[in-house]
Amino acid sequence: MALPIIAGAAGTAALAAYLNAKHHIAHDLKNASGGFTQDAVDFLTDRVARKRVLIYHVFEDQVGKQPDHPFLIFEGKTWTYKEFFEAFTRVANWLIDDLGVQVNEIVAIDGGNSPEYLMVWFALDAIGAVPSFVNWNLTGPGLVHCAKICNTRYLITDSDVKGNVEPCSTELKDLSITIQYYDSSFFASLSNKTPIPESRRDGISIESLRGLIYTSGTTGLPKAVVMSTGRDLVLSYTVAEYLGLKKEDRMYTCMPLYHGAAHALCTTPTIHAGSTMVLSRRFSHRTFWPEVAGSGATIIQYVGELCRYLLNGPTNPYERKHKVQIAWGNGLRPDVWERFRERFNIPIINELYAATDGLGAMFNRNAGPFTANCIGLRGLIWNWKFGHQEVMVKMDVDTEDIMRDANGFAIRCGVNEPGQVLHKLTPETVAAAPGYYNNEGATQGRRITDVFEKGDMWFKSGDMMRQDSEGRVYFVDRLGDTFRWKSENVSTNEVADMMGKYPQIAETNAYGVLIPGYDGRAGAASIVMADGVTEATFDFQALAKHAKAVLPTYAVPLFLRVTPALEYTGTLKVQKGRLKQEGVDPEKITGEDRIYWLPPGSDRYLPFEKKDWEGIISGSLRLT
Repeated sequence: MALPIIAGAAGTAALAAYLNAKHHIAHDLKNASGGFTQDAVDFLTDRVARKRVLIYHVFEDQVGKQPDHPFLIFEGKTWTYKEFFEAFTRVANWLIDDLGVQVNEIVAIDGGNSPEYLMVWFALDAIGAVPSFVNWNLTGPGLVHCAKICNTRYLITDSDVKGNVEPCSTELKDLSITIQYYDSSFFASLSNKTPIPESRRDGISIESLRGLIYTSGTTGLPKAVVMSTGRDLVLSYTVAEYLGLKKEDRMYTCMPLYHGAAHALCTTPTIHAGSTMVLSRRFSHRTFWPEVAGSGATIIQYVGELCRYLLNGPTNPYERKHKVQIAWGNGLRPDVWERFRERFNIPIINELYAATDGLGAMFNRNAGPFTANCIGLRGLIWNWKFGHQEVMVKMDVDTEDIMRDANGFAIRCGVNEPGQVLHKLTPETVAAAPGYYNNEGATQGRRITDVFEKGDMWFKSGDMMRQDSEGRVYFVDRLGDTFRWKSENVSTNEVADMMGKYPQIAETNAYGVLIPGYDGRAGAASIVMADGVTEATFDFQALAKHAKAVLPTYAVPLFLRVTPALEYTGTLKVQKGRLKQEGVDPEKITGEDRIYWLPPGSDRYLPFEKKDWEGIISGSLRLT
């Protein structure tokens, strides 16, 4: 009887493995609705019951459990949990004694990555105040706007960014905002180590405002995204549990601390797990791998185009002499994914999808070809439990309106059809939906009603995605980055990915441009040539052949903008606004850039001159 029983058990195991692989059961059970599991609910409930709901409390717990364990490594110096706790306690007393910061008062902080920036952040949390995380790259109207909308009395600023702040000093003073500069020597001189009384934190609930994180401002002035106590706390727990962080882990980040990625995907999960944060002042080809290897980092964080930068950079002697097991982040493009893993010997790429001002999240712990390039999986259990709460709907990309059927309701996307992701809001959940501080119009603008039935309400992600027949979800584009040409929708991400595979191109930024006399937008691509390649040696004929081979006819860029470098935000997002505005009129092109085009019937890109533009305007030349 033993053999049939064993054979039966083996058959059952094989069936279970098949069902798990086909329907992503294990993945769904682990990740639930964006990782928000019952364990997270239990964790939050326990914290509320014990009135220990701040990141400060989590840090304090680690000091009690492992005071001598390293918390932070920065430029060769290490702080233990106890040492850093004492350091930011001194800063907290300065905030109370010298600046008179009150409980629940919003205080703007402005500075690059440094231990001192973390000290200000944690000190404000310790005294029950609310940090407003200003992008240190801002100056002029953008900086004044951020300081103004958060109603702060203080702009606590790293001396390193004084050059961005001083030009605004008069306007800030007119708003009754005091600029208070700090540096490492000033904080080292502080001596008051008196414990901060718990009374400063007693009245803070999970619904309380805990921080303001600003959007990148790529489509206008930045908006301040509200971070509640509960959201901050649950995010730290969820990410730490999802990654399986242990105290021995060391997570390296060079992402700016003012941004949600370094904030909620690195700093606070590290504290929750009692592990070690390795902080870089900024991203640099030269310092990245030496810092990663020298610190013993086991996880590296990426965002945007960082991985492409590293691939395009020169070989570094430390790029494979490291302990990294996981690359964790978002925005890794398909044309970079496997090349990045192979060159730098990273076993696991853990891509995620999330947004500071968004709802829901997706995770893809990728170690093989099946899930390469996607941002998440949707399996049998997920569809059963959450399929009615998160949907993809068809969009008119010209108007950015949801397409509706004869009854006036949204149309769900089919397999591999791109659409905007919506999240259902109920009377119970609408209060927890992300919002913008002092900007009710923008908050309501993210919500839409009467989507599938009269009176329903949904949250607009602003992102286009598609899901294949295997349940793999792929990011398509930010809404607004997709454009229509020849009655077809063109994904700028797809174009950039495909053009980026051409060996003489280092970086590509795809976008659509308005052409008088034509509906929609014509495709354009701004390209940076690979090292050693010049316009004289660039093969424009081979590029045209490549583009026609890998892209649908309507998606092949009709225009090329050859530029020395692309423009990026502080979080490595590609800037497209100026390029769209200038278009392809040769007289409007700024800088050293040159425009090329693919004339009708041509097998190569040719220089685009004023006479060509005039021919298009007059109608004597037609775009294909």
